[in-house]
Amino acid sequence: MPRPLLIRAAAAFALLAAAHAGDSARVARPAQHTITGDLTLDRAVFIAIQQNPDVLKQLAEIERTRGLIIQARAQALPHLSLTTTYDQQDPRLTEQQSGSGGRVPQILIPTGLPPGPGQPAPTVDLGPLFSRSSGSFQSPDKTWSINFEVKQVIYAGGAVSAAIRAQKFTGERAYYQLRDVIDATIASVRAQFYTVLTNRSLITVAEETVHLQEELVADQRNRLDAGTVPRFNVLRAEVELANVVPTMIRARNEYVLSELSLAKLLGLDAASGGQPRFHCVGELAVNERPFDIGQALDLAKARRPFLKAERQLIKIQAEKIKIAFAGYLPQLNGQAGYQIRNSRLTDDIDSSVDGWFFGVAGNWKLFDGLETFGQVKEAKAALEIAKIGYDDAVQGVELEVQQAYANLTTARATIKSQQKNVEQAREALRLSDERLNAGAGSQLEVLDARVALTRAQTTELVARGDYNKALAEFDRATATDTSYVESFRDPLKKLEAEVLARPHPKFRARAHIR
Repeated sequence: MPRPLLIRAAAAFALLAAAHAGDSARVARPAQHTITGDLTLDRAVFIAIQQNPDVLKQLAEIERTRGLIIQARAQALPHLSLTTTYDQQDPRLTEQQSGSGGRVPQILIPTGLPPGPGQPAPTVDLGPLFSRSSGSFQSPDKTWSINFEVKQVIYAGGAVSAAIRAQKFTGERAYYQLRDVIDATIASVRAQFYTVLTNRSLITVAEETVHLQEELVADQRNRLDAGTVPRFNVLRAEVELANVVPTMIRARNEYVLSELSLAKLLGLDAASGGQPRFHCVGELAVNERPFDIGQALDLAKARRPFLKAERQLIKIQAEKIKIAFAGYLPQLNGQAGYQIRNSRLTDDIDSSVDGWFFGVAGNWKLFDGLETFGQVKEAKAALEIAKIGYDDAVQGVELEVQQAYANLTTARATIKSQQKNVEQAREALRLSDERLNAGAGSQLEVLDARVALTRAQTTELVARGDYNKALAEFDRATATDTSYVESFRDPLKKLEAEVLARPHPKFRARAHIR
């Protein structure tokens, strides 16, 4: 395994800082559609963080949560609106409204006084009074108005403040999810990079096996020409050569497929010719570490962004209970403004009146058919689900750490056993060749020795690849592959500090197996 991948953390810092700084452009990073030449693990990780689709989607998710936060804050701020209206109608409609063809009605009301001799009962004519107080019955056929209005929520039962906090926690949860995606991307790139190196090494083993088998065929043919071996030996050697060639072909195909998978993780376009143009540079070295499974479990529970995101979900659900409970409480809204409109007392559209207005509106649902009760019940159940989900997530993280630790232990033990086995298989092949040359051995012994050597080499190489892939998964499961600077309060920061303050600090490389 190479030196600590400092570029990973630097790339993560750049992306996360941009994701939290409010810059919609985030990071000025031109996309790399193709890569040629040597590709190191550091460079592969850096490219993946820049343009891996999962990382980019999570960055977009952070932008979406920013929009939700803005929407929640808008509920607590005053809303200023400007509305204008203009209406025009057929004058005949205004005639119908007057009810008298445009004439002012004459209303005669008896006074109750005794009439004079030969005179009708006295009455009062209210027609002029009606006209002065109510205006003409014929309303204008054109109306317009301009309203400047400010509305403000005065009291909403705590729903607005709870919604703001809920969206704030949603934004923080998206940030933790981005960290989790970055950690997963780094682990995937590391694992796939070592898969490429393993498959390339297996090609070397397969080619070496084919080469040795070709030498054996040539040797048996020479012996046949010299009359020291029968034709059967040559046929047997040729059959074995034909049997090992497909293994080499499959190894080359697996190598190309693993490179294509790595290119997909890096967000690269398909190369012309069906094969990537980059060449992975690295070796299947093995770094032994002083693993402490107990500390690894504590560190994973303290550092894993996945768990922190689940903790934020609990906070979100707690705020949603407050939002639902606000339905039991009254709501109070205020409004004020200024209006300009045409006069209703004349047909002259240029004649206008203006003035201010204000008011307060309250609403209290005394009984809503138990709708609010159902919403509160739903929110409380969602909170319990979030808590259960968090407990399940903790157990899942513990299982991931234990599995990665078991895979590391198995791969490390396999490597050590096969290193000795490869040496013994090489020695057995050398002795079988010498016995065959001296006439004391048989062709079958040589073939068996070569098969045993190939199997031992393959097993040892695969174990090296498995160890490095398990190490990448272990670093992801314990969240020790990257470090982040928090821009807000981390609910598990204290636990993380306690774990890191113990006598055995973060896992470090100790030895190197060649």
